[in-house]
Amino acid sequence: MSKISDPSSLFEQKLQETGARSVHIGMVDPEGEFRDKLVSADKAVKLAKNGYLFCEVLYFWDIAEKTFRDGSFVDRPATLHADTVRAYPFAEDTALCLADFTGDFGRRSPRNVCQAQMDKAADMGFDVFSAFEFEFFVFDETAESLRAKQYRDLTHFAQGNRTYSLGTSALHGDLLQGLDDTMSTMGIALDAIHTELGPGCFEAPLTYAKGMKAPDDAMLFKNFARAYFARHGKTVSFMSKLSPNLSGQSGHLHVSLRDKSGNPVFADPSAPDGLSETARHFIGGLTALMPELLAMCSSTVNAYKRLVPGAWAPTASNWGVQNRTAAVRVINDAPESTRVEFRVPSADTNPYLALALLIGAGLHGIRNGMEPSPGSGEDFYATTPKPDAVFPRDLHEASARLRESSVARDIFGDDFVDSFTESRDVEFAEYQKQVSEWEIRRYLGVV
Repeated sequence: MSKISDPSSLFEQKLQETGARSVHIGMVDPEGEFRDKLVSADKAVKLAKNGYLFCEVLYFWDIAEKTFRDGSFVDRPATLHADTVRAYPFAEDTALCLADFTGDFGRRSPRNVCQAQMDKAADMGFDVFSAFEFEFFVFDETAESLRAKQYRDLTHFAQGNRTYSLGTSALHGDLLQGLDDTMSTMGIALDAIHTELGPGCFEAPLTYAKGMKAPDDAMLFKNFARAYFARHGKTVSFMSKLSPNLSGQSGHLHVSLRDKSGNPVFADPSAPDGLSETARHFIGGLTALMPELLAMCSSTVNAYKRLVPGAWAPTASNWGVQNRTAAVRVINDAPESTRVEFRVPSADTNPYLALALLIGAGLHGIRNGMEPSPGSGEDFYATTPKPDAVFPRDLHEASARLRESSVARDIFGDDFVDSFTESRDVEFAEYQKQVSEWEIRRYLGVV
């Protein structure tokens, strides 16, 4: 959890700086959704001082809010994080902040798990800097029209869109500028917004940030992008794979470490590829553990529709310098910006868990001096990976691998692993009950 000497005083100070008279308190659930309560500023200060209680049901229902455990669903203690206070973008004199469960129950929280990895990095003398980049589709649809159409034959926004399209930007610049302004209000900086491959497809790389600000920014970006476009009568989708005819949506993650003096520790200009021993060991841990930790960054059934051959996404653990076909791409343009790009996560990833995986596995590699296999510039899509490097084929297999991983339990704790894999098994069980249109067309009247 955040290390603050006097959380309630800092919280009140932050609210005063924003001039807020009311506060949106967000509890982030395991799917990465901002669960919102609006309270007065005075009440928020009291909650920051005396503690916040919130219903445990967040960890006992699925993404469709269907409970998978019986129980009384009691309130559990939580805390408001003063260092997350920001201006709320859709109302004046209003702020937002994040809250999370504490104590034993809080050990299952993705945000707390990510914070724990930050703390471990700090104990080893490192600060973590990271940034997410998200691809997403925009539709000329509302929540009502989606349901009326039964989620089929949807109208794409900007249907004439092309990758890096000037035409789309020229036509819809005000809408895109409004998204940037919304994020700026919350202190979220975007490196760029540009069109991507497909109708109504965009990409937004976020500017890197230190510590927990980066995954907080990523979580807020996705939640408030959905809200922003809804306010304009549109729907945004971060699904991994919307259609066999459309490209998958990535959620690539960039990470570097610096020492306490601010010096980058992944760079060594005198070493091969400019990579330090610390960077090699970090990559060694990440590539070794990636297959058994995959469920943490690929936590939906749909994510595995993207992790298939021919979908411009990795299917096995590998790495290479400036190699966009690799699961881990090393970017070494300059020593001060040398970093790893984790190309496995989809846009639907939970930012806290993707980053926790990356840091936890990388620090494990540093602690144990793990050398990676040789990096390569080859086309990994055209090669046959080693069997132990191949990713799980679906969420069921990935969840089982994570549950059985003693290393995962050592890094992230039994409480998290047991809670998270239970929820993933529930998600896959729901999927198994369904009959897809493909199956109907494939088999009806034939078998």
